[in-house]
Amino acid sequence: MTPAKKIILLVTTTFCGALALAAVRSHDAPRVVTGFISHTLCSAAFVSKVDPDEAYAETLEAMPGVGLIAWALAYHVDRDAKQVTATLLGGGQSRAVYRDGLGCYVANGGEVADTTLPPAAGEPQRALLPEIAGAAVVEAENPELKLALDRAFGEPGQLPSRHTKAVVIVKDGRIVAERYAPGYGVDTPILGYSATKSVISALTGILVRQGKLAVNAPAPVAAWQNPDDPRHAITVDNLLRHTSGLAMGSSLNASLASALAPVNRMKYIERDMAGFAETCPLETAPGSAWNYHDGNYLILSRLIRDAAGGHAADVLRFARRELFDSLGMRNVTLEFDATGTPEGSAQMLAPARDWARFGLLYLNDGVVGGKRILPEGWVSYSAALTPNGWVGIGAGFWTNRGDSKGSRFRTSLGMPADAFYASGTFGQYVIIVPSERLVVVRLGTSGNQYEIASVSRLVADVIAATGGKGHVAAGN
Repeated sequence: MTPAKKIILLVTTTFCGALALAAVRSHDAPRVVTGFISHTLCSAAFVSKVDPDEAYAETLEAMPGVGLIAWALAYHVDRDAKQVTATLLGGGQSRAVYRDGLGCYVANGGEVADTTLPPAAGEPQRALLPEIAGAAVVEAENPELKLALDRAFGEPGQLPSRHTKAVVIVKDGRIVAERYAPGYGVDTPILGYSATKSVISALTGILVRQGKLAVNAPAPVAAWQNPDDPRHAITVDNLLRHTSGLAMGSSLNASLASALAPVNRMKYIERDMAGFAETCPLETAPGSAWNYHDGNYLILSRLIRDAAGGHAADVLRFARRELFDSLGMRNVTLEFDATGTPEGSAQMLAPARDWARFGLLYLNDGVVGGKRILPEGWVSYSAALTPNGWVGIGAGFWTNRGDSKGSRFRTSLGMPADAFYASGTFGQYVIIVPSERLVVVRLGTSGNQYEIASVSRLVADVIAATGGKGHVAAGN
């Protein structure tokens, strides 16, 4: 065969392969869309207990392109069966089911592990974190702080909307102001989306402290144990920093186009999410490139499950004993896939105050009530910039530390250079500012996807209002 014919054959084969892959992904897309809708509305209706119709409308508004197919989407909330079904053009049906203590999951057939939880073993341990507020909503007494909240909840007057649901401001360990949208309150669990990854990072750190995982050692994934498998080189650090190199697409964009990414097949079609992620080939050598996708954190979630005992109930006992109870986080729902692996990339719901309590653990260098929860140095490690992570990302947290494009943008808007934060799509934030002894939580359904500009300005407003070095930002 001549070189020219070889080139033609290679191009033709590559093109046909790409078409075939696109066809497969297009076939998956309706179930990805309906899986996302059914799961989101199930969690809203049965965990958050807010209006699913409002959640549906705001979520569709927040996702670029989805409005083009809204006419073809339909859903039904069955309150007796505690489930939500969604269809696209009458087909591609997905069903999300609520389970007491375990939240919702997308039911894709096959045997389901861990459908019930055993009775709790005794009373929860005493919280080591001092109480951050009383039962009543803490109103802003400072006029400038009230103005900061007004701006955070105000709409810009044009699309995309912000739909802010909760803001909690903690200064020196106490809430100095908070506000909630109608239908939400101090006890309403709110989905953190990818802010869940920061909790998985914390649980990973606890296993490191206990000697059950090592950050720089190959991740103990059974499917990768053959030294000849190039994935054998993937470390826990690579998974935490999204530098594993696994070919799964990207999780940075919540849009109609993202329905075609393999990572979303994993989340809304596959019964065993981590198992699917572990079968993916490498796109780049481990550690050589940064690519943010949820598969990394589903694999970490499986490692946590296995280390805790192998079942969803074991994960919950571990998380409560080692993390949640010490912080006084009493109303957390961590959701699971059908195999009992926590959906640790995006599916933890907690009240805004509990998200703030989690932030305080990191503000206090991983120590609460004199007890070290996270390994010494873990907070600095988490906030350290990942090489090539141009958005400014660390190990489970986004960060302003180091020189990145994202950090330069955020600091230009008034967020301090030492700040780092948990972040989820549609504008979920737990922002830690050590230099100001400050934690700011903002939760909502923003059409600006991450709402980073407004949140950066909110932090600057809060610092100025509480006597720090920030400035009050003008405009919306």
